[in-house]
This record gives sequence, C-alpha cells and structure tokens, in this order.
Amino acid sequence: MPFLALTFTTSWTLWLLAAMATTETVGFNKALFFLPGTVAPAVVALWLNSRTARPDALWARLFEWQVSGRYYLFAISYIIAAKLTAAMLYRGLVGQWPAFGPMPLYLLLFATLVSTPVQAGEEIGWRGYALPRLAARAGLPAASLVLGAIWALWHLPLFLMSGTDSTGQPFLLFTLAVIAVSVAMTWLYVRAEGSLLLVMLMHAAINNTTGVVPSSRTVPGSVFGLTAPLMAWLTIVVLWIGAAFLLARLARTGSVNLHNGGTA
Repeated sequence: MPFLALTFTTSWTLWLLAAMATTETVGFNKALFFLPGTVAPAVVALWLNSRTARPDALWARLFEWQVSGRYYLFAISYIIAAKLTAAMLYRGLVGQWPAFGPMPLYLLLFATLVSTPVQAGEEIGWRGYALPRLAARAGLPAASLVLGAIWALWHLPLFLMSGTDSTGQPFLLFTLAVIAVSVAMTWLYVRAEGSLLLVMLMHAAINNTTGVVPSSRTVPGSVFGLTAPLMAWLTIVVLWIGAAFLLARLARTGSVNLHNGGTA
C-alpha cells in the first residue's frame, strides 16, 4: 500500500521535525515542516497518479461543481445539524442549553468558503485517491470505515505535539467522530459522482462550524483517555446515528465508478 506508507512517513517525519522547534525557530519550523506535512496526502496521491494512464483525471475532479444544490447544502450543514441535534439532546438531559460558540454563523460559513481550497491538501489523497481503491477491494461501506480509521490515525502526532488545535484533546473520541464523518463524506462523494470540490467543502465546514456548539476540552493526560464533556459524547452519538443510516444507503448502492482504480 504505497500511498498510505508514503503519506504517513512523509507527514509524521515533517511533523516530528516541526515538534523539535525551539522558541526561536518555531515560526520557521512551522512554515518549513508542519504545513507541508498537512498536504502530504495530496502530494503523494498526485505523484502516484502521475504514473497512471490518466494523470489528469484526479485534477479534473477538483473542479466538478455541476452537482445538485442539495448536496452543497448537505456538505455545509451536516455538522451544524449534528451539533444542534446534540445540543437539543443535552437540553433534554441536563435541563439547560450547552454553551454556544461566540462566532456568528455567517462568519463561520464565510470561513468555510474561504478555506475550502485548502482542504485539497487532504482530500485529493483521502477521497480522491485512497477511497476508490479501498472501495474496489472491500466495498463502499467497509472502505468508508477503514478510511476513517486511517484518516484519524494520520492526525495522531497533532495530539501529542504542542501548539496545535488538537494538543491534549482525547484522541479516541476524535477517532470515533472521524470514522462517522468519513461515512458521511463517502456518501456525499458517491452522490456527487466523484466531485472532490464537494468533499473539500464539507471538510472545510466540519473544521469551521464545529464551534457553533463547542464540545472539546483539553484535559491533562487525556489524549488516550475517554474524559470528555457530555456534549462531546452526544455529538458522537448523533454522528453515528447518521453514519448508520448512510452506511445502509451505501450498502444498497452497489458497484460505483469513482473514476479511479488500482492499489492503495
């Protein structure tokens, strides 16, 4: 599985070098090592794809925008809907609403649109290259689950090194959430007929609108623990209810041409 081996080796090596930064070189190391590590999935995928019979096919899917409007709505609103549903469950269990994020929704949506192109650094690799190959071997439902686990594991160094948004957060809960989200993104990718633009939009929305109802909290020594706020657990429950529904839909999809093939 050259894609996975090269992606993990490249990203983790670069992040290790970034983590070795001193106070004087932290900015330099972030620019030189950390940021390139985040786009390794795309770089590796494009390099491997350049050796195929249709090297431009992967690039073309970045610009496939002629997709039904309901899939754009799904991409933007999925995590918001999950968060608000979890907030309602919290209200029913605790008797009061959880704390809502201070950022206005329109600013979160604006940040989503602005950051969508940035997600190409991951999505070209995960959904564009790895998913079709995994699906060819194991089918769409299993591929979405396996890719979710791989995708989560790739982030692990970010939980262990200082100075990232994930530092000190509970990695096991993150993994559960990412696997569930991976199912939703697979379903969207299939329904959008292999449009990377749509899954990039959804990825950006997940990153930027999660704070509509914050649920994360850094707890010392909790990276491999299960200590987390109730809101975090309720969000995971809601995401997995959605994942179960979409897994059933994927199981009925049958064979789908995702414009790719080969070995992951």
